[in-house]
Amino acid sequence: MNDYEAFTVMKLPIKILITTLIGLMGACSNPPEKLGNMDLNKWRSDRGGCNNTRKVMEKDLKAAEAELKGKFADTVGDILGRPDIQQLGERNTKFYVYFLEKGPQCDDMKAKSAAKKVILKFNAVGLLSEITYQDRPL
Repeated sequence: MNDYEAFTVMKLPIKILITTLIGLMGACSNPPEKLGNMDLNKWRSDRGGCNNTRKVMEKDLKAAEAELKGKFADTVGDILGRPDIQQLGERNTKFYVYFLEKGPQCDDMKAKSAAKKVILKFNAVGLLSEITYQDRPL
């Protein structure tokens, strides 16, 4: 084995090590703490909107919509936390529902609730395409 072949063989473990380290750094990253003016830790801790913390943050969420649109569902889930309700729609669309205020969902997440909510619609590729606010029961 000449020097060039020995060097080439040694480069392979180094490439594997670097690739593994980069992968681990990405996997260990924490979700962001801010989105625009929103404190995402407070948002994520108000599960079901039952503490009415999200209601106060609605204006900040509307201001940050452009930052969210076009992101993948998993990325949005990392940012905003697990959705209160996740629904599958026609043609491989997906919906994430986050309640903004206290309502019947606080006692039973499966109960119909007219509490204000934000609904995020993901297209068939999994990208956030639409954000709507409503208070009709689901």
